[in-house]
Amino acid sequence: MKGRTQNIWVLILLLLAGVVLGGFISQALGGIPALRWLSYGSTFGISSPLVLDLGVLTLQFGLTIRFTIAGILGIILAFFIYRRL
Repeated sequence: MKGRTQNIWVLILLLLAGVVLGGFISQALGGIPALRWLSYGSTFGISSPLVLDLGVLTLQFGLTIRFTIAGILGIILAFFIYRRL
């Protein structure tokens, strides 16, 4: 069971790395007209943060996820790398 748990963490780590790498590629290559399609995507989440004011403590909650073509390609690449390990 320990090996299976370690494999899940490796998969999660690789998928997160793929998302981050895809986001960087999307930002870096989005200005090039021929590669602008890599930055095409959609944003989901809470655009204005939820505020919880407790008087002494103020908490703000917000989450925004941006899916782009480059991010999806990064996830797919990370999954194929995981399968090869």
